[in-house]
Amino acid sequence: MKLMVNVCGHNLCESCVELLFVKGSGSCPECDIPLRRTNFRLQLFEDAAIDKEVDIRRRILRDFNKQQEDFGSLRDYNDYLEMVEDIIFNLNTNNDIIETNKKIQAYKEVNKEQILRGRMRPTKDALELEDIITEEKKIRDRSNKDQEIQDTEAKAARIRNKEKLIDDLMFGEEDADKIIEQHREEVLKQEKTKVVYQTAAVTKDPRLITQLPEDDPYIYDELEAEFLGPKPPKFRVLDEEGFTTNIRSANTTERAGGYVESIGCLRAVQEAMAGLYFQPRLDPVNPQI
Repeated sequence: MKLMVNVCGHNLCESCVELLFVKGSGSCPECDIPLRRTNFRLQLFEDAAIDKEVDIRRRILRDFNKQQEDFGSLRDYNDYLEMVEDIIFNLNTNNDIIETNKKIQAYKEVNKEQILRGRMRPTKDALELEDIITEEKKIRDRSNKDQEIQDTEAKAARIRNKEKLIDDLMFGEEDADKIIEQHREEVLKQEKTKVVYQTAAVTKDPRLITQLPEDDPYIYDELEAEFLGPKPPKFRVLDEEGFTTNIRSANTTERAGGYVESIGCLRAVQEAMAGLYFQPRLDPVNPQI
């Protein structure tokens, strides 16, 4: 389903737009604002209100394109930016639309040459807005591609299940009704597992993750290192047995990075004890080696 949005900010699916605006114009089903078919565009953001604001902001910044160097002081520039934001807010919230449009038209008439020159040098805000829209399009395209892959996999799974059911009915020895019932239960289980996986991946809800099929639990085996020497002490007993007595304490910066003095102490003790029992083996062919 492709959602489309117009200047009013209420979304409609593409088929509804084609049906309701077959004559080229009509009214919004939610707010009754007159709309034209040519002004509908694909919805980029999940919230249609954001699409409305982005479209208004892009349209306004196209004309209100002055930059800081066009003003004599920073205060004048800030007043100008505040005026632009007030205009965008009024258009986005349908507040005082008539007076706002008059203000926009008056600005265009007074600053006609400035607007033409400004369009040759896009403002920083306009460039940032275009970057946001471009990135949102990329995200939408990736989402559509992922959805296509999921649809293809689901179609292939349905074909496999259908073929398996036919084979079971043809060559199975059990009752046909029982085979169909088992097949239905297996398909429902697959669909439920798929929904839980997808929901857990999107929401990262631990309550849903616990519903996933359980695998064999992971058993952690502590690493046994061959030191070829006395067995070094465990990390947790370094302080108790006095190994850290002559070790410089970690400062605040080191502790913030996750380092404590026991780490360096354990490493030094392990290096000191390693290899003490090592005995080189003589080559039986050449004992001198």
